[in-house]
Amino acid sequence: MIDTHVHFWNFDPVRDSWINEDMFAIRNDFSPKDLIAVYNDLQITGCIAVQASQSEEENHFLLSLAEQNEIVKGIVGWVDLLDPNLDGRLTYWSNFKKIKGWRHVLQAENADFILNKKFIAGINLLKKYSYTYDLLCYHNQLADITKMVDQIPDQPFVLDHCGKPDVKSQDLKSWSANIKTLASNPNVSCKVSGLLAEADWKNWTEKELFNCFDVVFEHFGTERIMYGSDWPVMLISRPYEDWFNLVYKYAEQFSSAEQKLIFNDNAKAFYKV
Repeated sequence: MIDTHVHFWNFDPVRDSWINEDMFAIRNDFSPKDLIAVYNDLQITGCIAVQASQSEEENHFLLSLAEQNEIVKGIVGWVDLLDPNLDGRLTYWSNFKKIKGWRHVLQAENADFILNKKFIAGINLLKKYSYTYDLLCYHNQLADITKMVDQIPDQPFVLDHCGKPDVKSQDLKSWSANIKTLASNPNVSCKVSGLLAEADWKNWTEKELFNCFDVVFEHFGTERIMYGSDWPVMLISRPYEDWFNLVYKYAEQFSSAEQKLIFNDNAKAFYKV
């Protein structure tokens, strides 16, 4: 099994200012070695390390971890997609085979950024190098994300954290409609990850999360969904095993072949690991 969404960092209170006082559980350093025991217990054989800092230094940091830790099968890094020399940067990074794709923290941007023609041209260039693109956004940005994605045919996209629905309030109507529209694009996949951060951290219910799972599985199907944990961010709510067991319990309704897609095959095909 592959965990398609983990982060590693040496905690820096200035750079990592998004990790506020309420998130004291993750105001620490996190490395691949911290995952080995739990992965062994759950028979997870590898992970995709996703950027947490928007700098090219982050790519080198994650590459060094991948060199030292066999469980890191691939990297989703960061590159400035508005850089006039983007082609040159992508040529440089293409020398590092562990880098499979890229991500920008679009949840921190507005519609003007998401629909910026230069930004869209930057994503469009990724196809030249067979790179993937991770979409990180809030539920209220999904309509703009869909407009952007529809302008870049044949680019492999994956939606992180199911597009961050409002698990806590369970106001899922517009999110559900936008998921349906986005999922109609065959080039978009979805990670079942990160939902604990959108829930009431200490008081969520299984039903609240399963309501969200129902929507993404209905529209993306088992052939375009992949398991991810969003470790260590999810530790603000529960231990790793609790999230894994929750997704695994939901997936029991599917055939063994479909479960293999969700937990392994889709990730391998998408990230080429």
